[in-house]
Amino acid sequence: MFTPAVVGYPRPMPTGDLVTDVRKIAVLRANAIGDFIFALPALESLRWAYPDAEIVLLGAPWHGRFLAGRGTPVDRVIVVPAGPGIRGPDPGEAPDSGDFAPRVRGEGFDLALQLHGGGRNSNPVVNGLGARVTAGLWTPDAEPLDRWVRYVYYQPEIFRYLEVVGLVGAQPVTYRPRLPVTPADVAEARAVVGAPARRRVAIHPGASDVRRRWSAARFGAVADALTAQGFELFVTGVPAERDVVEEVRRGTRAPVRPLVGDLSLGGLAAFYRDCSLVISNDTGPLHLANAVGAPTVGLYWIGNVINGAPVDRARHRPMPSFTIHCPRCGEDCTGNRPCDHRVSFVDSIAVEEVVAAAGDLLAESSSDQHSTPRSSGGMVVGASR
Repeated sequence: MFTPAVVGYPRPMPTGDLVTDVRKIAVLRANAIGDFIFALPALESLRWAYPDAEIVLLGAPWHGRFLAGRGTPVDRVIVVPAGPGIRGPDPGEAPDSGDFAPRVRGEGFDLALQLHGGGRNSNPVVNGLGARVTAGLWTPDAEPLDRWVRYVYYQPEIFRYLEVVGLVGAQPVTYRPRLPVTPADVAEARAVVGAPARRRVAIHPGASDVRRRWSAARFGAVADALTAQGFELFVTGVPAERDVVEEVRRGTRAPVRPLVGDLSLGGLAAFYRDCSLVISNDTGPLHLANAVGAPTVGLYWIGNVINGAPVDRARHRPMPSFTIHCPRCGEDCTGNRPCDHRVSFVDSIAVEEVVAAAGDLLAESSSDQHSTPRSSGGMVVGASR
């Protein structure tokens, strides 16, 4: 990799070569489900490059619960302590006892990879692991790693992390996130919603950031258009999104079934895999649906299309909002310091456009799609690595 000769920039060592005698790899990625899914192609590429190494995710508590026995490239999870720029604490979580650093140094990692932002907060964690070789993302305010690639905000997240693992010789084997669905996931989903009697469509109207939320009335109009065509409609949400789910349900003429907190993350994955289509704001459940093979219509702010939208169009229709100025104050929000107004930046997307995109995908999918596991992402655990 060539680096501009700018004073103050560290010079990386030659990159792209496999590291020899690697038995154990640490990967720091301690955030939410959508963020983890973006890293799956990189983890899969890492597994192919180092087939005999143990891949240990330095993650959040939910990673340990969700990934156990799931058959992803991750062999084991070590929970990294909550801290600024790393992750927030879980409710009731005890503060770090101070044993994390010596404990992980004792693991004897050969490689340590940082897939967790620009590195100001995360590179010290990775450097503290005592690995023979470190690699990851870097900004000028971060500690250098042995091998690094510059963090630039507008870059597709999936390709960002593929670029990082390429620093240690892991060539891309896929750009599609693939998340296994387990038999236990399927059993849970079927126990709650039953097997599909007709083609299902799921709508997810929530998002943690209000700026990424399409209005409930617009989701309701889409639900009415699809129920009129004979599809079975569900509205999904986490418990904190109960109000917006109920708002969508109340605003529809036809009956829709709410699913709020009724399924675990694995159960939700299996439910989405059974759907002929998932329509959602740009949030974790949309990316979960993608990873298990469900066709999706995603509602994105234009900047987030660059970073988070799938590049395939056979199964996915990202619907972009080109609103770049805050609807309230008019400030240009394409930079790193947007205004603080919490208003929708995606409501400019027309209902008719979403209905048309949904109709295209539903027409192109087979009539028995809901009963067939999707090989693109909905594989059932059981294959060895």
